[in-house]
Amino acid sequence: MKKMMISCLMALSAAGASAQQSGFGLGIMLGEPTGISAKVWTGGTNAVAMGLAWGGLGAPGGYFHLHGDYLWHKMDLIPVSQGKMPLYFGVGARLRVWDSGGYRDNGRWVDKDGSRAEIGVRLPVGIAYLFDGAPVDIFLEVVPVLDLIPSTDVTFNAALGARYWF
Repeated sequence: MKKMMISCLMALSAAGASAQQSGFGLGIMLGEPTGISAKVWTGGTNAVAMGLAWGGLGAPGGYFHLHGDYLWHKMDLIPVSQGKMPLYFGVGARLRVWDSGGYRDNGRWVDKDGSRAEIGVRLPVGIAYLFDGAPVDIFLEVVPVLDLIPSTDVTFNAALGARYWF
């Protein structure tokens, strides 16, 4: 029985180690905005990352944020002794909605002349750490955003996050 349990744990550990570059990861991101992060690998170095987040909730000027990014990873650019530390970059889209008046973004009040939604293009750049032997990754990203609708503006998102890989 012990041998069977040890074999199962070793198999799960090995599956978790490789799952960070394949499969589906789900976790959290903290920053502007804060929310849920998901990522799906489409190939060895490409992935789609998504976020469902919020900013300023509980006070006037709260909003919901939804984004999706297509990412390219440079896996061997930053050598580490264990695990992998890819640099990644990509392009995506953001939808931000709020209830009325405006919203608070990075400490400033934004009023879009009665609009209640905006759409923008995201250009994420980040670094991740894929642990050896654990189905977990952590990431830090900075994202310039070019808002296009209802008006043109440049803003920034930034997040620190972690995901568990299934």
